[in-house]
Amino acid sequence: MADMASTSPTPERTADSGPLTVGFDLDMTLIDSRPGIRACFLALAERTGTYIDADLTITRLGPPLAQELIHWFPAEKVEAMGDLYRSMYPSFAIEATPAMPGAREAIDAVQAAGGRAIVVTAKYEPNAKLHLEHLGLAPDEVVGDLWAEQKAQALREHDAGVYVGDHVGDVRGARTAGALSVAVATGPCDAEELTAAGADVVLTDLTEFPAWLANYRPARA
Repeated sequence: MADMASTSPTPERTADSGPLTVGFDLDMTLIDSRPGIRACFLALAERTGTYIDADLTITRLGPPLAQELIHWFPAEKVEAMGDLYRSMYPSFAIEATPAMPGAREAIDAVQAAGGRAIVVTAKYEPNAKLHLEHLGLAPDEVVGDLWAEQKAQALREHDAGVYVGDHVGDVRGARTAGALSVAVATGPCDAEELTAAGADVVLTDLTEFPAWLANYRPARA
């Protein structure tokens, strides 16, 4: 499915524009967070005595936590429940969460080419870092608590030329930042939806990313 879509010109970098920085989303891009998030929601339901359909929650990963909690708690309790969920998260979600196929190799490919790999995610930043440390993934920078167009703040700050994500919100973040949107069809949005949202490139998963990057770099030279 590599390079399915090309809806806008590929950003070019000249030799004097510095090494390429590639941003990566976290949930369902670098990590399969479904088992950990499911476990944490089940624990939250037990702790609070509130019914939560944990199997449903993991079908709509990507947006900020508050957007999920509002389905299960009154609006006035969402902030407190978010704090409780985040405090419980390390105990229930970190060990249960594996890396996505190709995640390590994708980060390594960027760094081996002399570039910088950064993670820009809507997840609470301390918990995002715990996932990466647990899995031995070593990006150059981690920025959390940013969703959709907000991600452009970090992408611009780090001069990211490419942003890789699994959600239409990630596509919007990349395009807002003026970065190439590389989408992976490993999350809740399928390839057609990602293409329709404006992804420049759609890959089946991150295992295709190193080969794509190797072909992309000479085109920038």
